[in-house]
Amino acid sequence: NTYSFFSLYANIDNFSYLEDEIVIEKRPEIDRWILSELNTLMQTVETSFDDYEPTKAARAIQYFVTENLSNWFVRLSRRRFWKGDYQQDKISAYQTLYTCMLTVAKLASPIAPFFMDNLYKDLTAVSGKGLESIHLDRFPVSNPALIDADLERKMQKAQKIASMVLSLRKKEMIKVRQPLQRIMIPVLDKQDREDILAIQNLIISEVNVKEIELLDDASGILVKNIKPNFKVLGPKYGKDMRLIGAEIQKLTQEDISKIEKEGKINIEVNGTFLELSIDEVEISSQDIEGWLVANQGRLTVALDVTITDALRKEGNARELINRVQNLRKDSGFEVTDKIKLSIEKNSILEASVKANETYIKSETLTNELVFVDIVKNGTEIAFDTVETKIVIEKN
Repeated sequence: NTYSFFSLYANIDNFSYLEDEIVIEKRPEIDRWILSELNTLMQTVETSFDDYEPTKAARAIQYFVTENLSNWFVRLSRRRFWKGDYQQDKISAYQTLYTCMLTVAKLASPIAPFFMDNLYKDLTAVSGKGLESIHLDRFPVSNPALIDADLERKMQKAQKIASMVLSLRKKEMIKVRQPLQRIMIPVLDKQDREDILAIQNLIISEVNVKEIELLDDASGILVKNIKPNFKVLGPKYGKDMRLIGAEIQKLTQEDISKIEKEGKINIEVNGTFLELSIDEVEISSQDIEGWLVANQGRLTVALDVTITDALRKEGNARELINRVQNLRKDSGFEVTDKIKLSIEKNSILEASVKANETYIKSETLTNELVFVDIVKNGTEIAFDTVETKIVIEKN
């Protein structure tokens, strides 16, 4: 829940994470991104309060916390938080999260005074640098030097692409732990290509695909449909809507590509030229055999949903890793404990383990992995067509 998330630092014993703060230039890109978003948030909140719009401020804070901080930054940084070695990357992750939480507490203090005061005291009790109350501290002021609009644009694009691909997975009921081969993304211009190339590794990791293929011309691969956005055009053109809708339906694939790239197009209705923006139409793509396609604004993503034997075996390996990690946690093992993993024989799982044994051992810190005829007092696991038992021991 929100409180336990924000109170993370109240349970950290090693306070040295907060000492000798790492300068922004030496922080990883994801840290610089969330700090840029944080400083943009400060500007938004200050403007909203100045305009006597506390609801706008609250919604901006909520979006930052749920979408940017929790669903993206914290989730993508989990390995950085819990890995054992005390290195600069781990320190930066903790310092960045602490800065975000403390700043959010201050930004929200005028509209949630008691909760944020309690949160502030939990956070500053760790660092020993707080005042008696959050309401005695200074209100945050944005630092424009920390705002990187290009980085924010790229990361927002990564979030949007990841969301679209995950929605396609859900539509086809393909779990995220099941690797897929690739996604295709038509690029609109040079900037779009550069943005996606800069974030492709992040997207690949987030949606669990092997590769991203960028298409400069998707006209021969993807077939798109266009129709009026009646909610927008109806109030604007009223009785002329029927004629406008008919003209929109006549637009060709080249016309659709133009409006996606330029954001607008001119159509002729009864001898009069009208300019349509991309927000005034709805563009969709037809699925092609073996692929699922999604559109959102000017962005199109096609997901290859063909699962080869090798991909299925890797998916089984990832499912096994998940079950072992959960069992390690439930058994109270330390994150650095090496284990012996015993698995009751299962032909499907044996083939998957054989193809991915090094990966499985590395992810679960397994020194010894064996298949046995019977596992006594083991934990039952089941996924897809696999049913077996496993047991782990410290090694």
